[in-house]
Amino acid sequence: QLVESGGGLVQPGGSLRLSCTASGFGLDAYSVGWFRQAPGSEREGVSCISSTAGLTYTAESLKGRFTISRDSAKNIVYLQISSLKPEDTAVYYCAATSSVCNMYYDRYDYRGQGTQVTVSS
Repeated sequence: QLVESGGGLVQPGGSLRLSCTASGFGLDAYSVGWFRQAPGSEREGVSCISSTAGLTYTAESLKGRFTISRDSAKNIVYLQISSLKPEDTAVYYCAATSSVCNMYYDRYDYRGQGTQVTVSS
């Protein structure tokens, strides 16, 4: 089971750190991706961290503001978001795959329920 947390209402320019916590299995053995879905839009891939070597991938348009990392001791994968913009408003989902990182949500083995991020003044 995956559970996302850390979402909320934040002003433009602010920061958030989202957490993806696993129960029942160790995240280290999985590549973990973050996705988001804004109202009226398709779900899009945000970032992914691989199970081996900790390689990370972030959507080109989001590089510089989105940082993915993992804390193996806590079995958590984080998504740090800075300089938030209103267009970042979305439900953010994490997902885990035993395969390589990819930006296709349906190819992931485990998926969370999402956490809402709202950027507004």
